[in-house]
Amino acid sequence: MRKFGLIGYPLSHSFSAKYFAEKFRKEGITNARYDNYPLENAADYAKLHEKDPDLHGLNVTIPHKKTIVKHMDALSEDAREIGAVNTICFCRKTGKMVRVGHNTDVIGFRQSLEEQIDFTPEQALVLGTGGASEAVVYVLEKMGVKFFRVSSSGKDDALSYKDLSKDDVTKSKLIVNTTPLGMHPNVESFPDIPYDAVTDRHLLFDLVYNPAETVFMKKGMVQGAKVVNGYDMLVYQAEGSWAIWNRE
Repeated sequence: MRKFGLIGYPLSHSFSAKYFAEKFRKEGITNARYDNYPLENAADYAKLHEKDPDLHGLNVTIPHKKTIVKHMDALSEDAREIGAVNTICFCRKTGKMVRVGHNTDVIGFRQSLEEQIDFTPEQALVLGTGGASEAVVYVLEKMGVKFFRVSSSGKDDALSYKDLSKDDVTKSKLIVNTTPLGMHPNVESFPDIPYDAVTDRHLLFDLVYNPAETVFMKKGMVQGAKVVNGYDMLVYQAEGSWAIWNRE
């Protein structure tokens, strides 16, 4: 039995295990299973493989995407450039087990974004500075999109929410929420931006997918904006992970 799973903390919001269970059932894959492994400490992931050598790969979610990097034996080019990992492969190379970190959030975000827009926005706002945000800004850089990060602290070259102006929002036709604000079970929370500056020419992209409609998205809809959640991104990054696990 080939085993896979998800590490992060907490994991009550995640659909990954359900997604892979349905994938295995639909595709008749009977020699694989996918489980959740709630870990408060990212470094503990190595113990999972030590206890169970049938564990072939892991996905990584909040809050470990950045901190897990230093615990890898090797990194893919994307993961190295981004500084964040969402997929780990326990790979055999020259007879030795090597823990390789990848980032398929890049695949997931870009493919989902390109399906939603028929233009390249001149400017974007990226809400949050965590591991998921690194994949988002990486994609935006590759697309030639000017962007500004926004965080509650305003540190690390990010604007603070209190300093974010209506003009900043008006000019940024793409606004991406990479924070867990609005995610189950804290569904009433949302990024504190001036929503009255959002227009019907905006796309509000929420990486949260549980619930399907967050407050962030609903506030955008009131202003006539196009909105999208992170479910398609989840699917694309999951399929990217599966391809890696079956390639290496």
